[in-house]
Amino acid sequence: MKLQPDRFDTLSINAYGDDWIAVNGEKKHHSLVLSSQGSCLDWDCASFAELTPEHFNRLAADGPEVVIFGSGTRLRFVTPALLRGLIARGIGVETMDTAAACRTYNILAGEGRRVVAALLLEAR
Repeated sequence: MKLQPDRFDTLSINAYGDDWIAVNGEKKHHSLVLSSQGSCLDWDCASFAELTPEHFNRLAADGPEVVIFGSGTRLRFVTPALLRGLIARGIGVETMDTAAACRTYNILAGEGRRVVAALLLEAR
């Protein structure tokens, strides 16, 4: 699906599929962390089962208001223990499938919100 951002001064997701995400026109085929503050980093997690508290604790680095967690091709919720570090910092966490997370990230980033999207792309 192709997407169009409201703002052009932040990283945006241009398109996505089940096993890829295009950020500012560059196709990614692995899990990633995208920040409206300007960073796009590999997320060293290849599957939902591999997630640890440290994967989520690292998401606080850019000081987001909210973290959007894209759980893959289907909606899956992590245990609250994995999110404890973010919650303790007062950072909101929303979980959705990765396609919905891509769309939600663009909306929030386009509004100028400090948002981080942690997008899981599981190897097939």
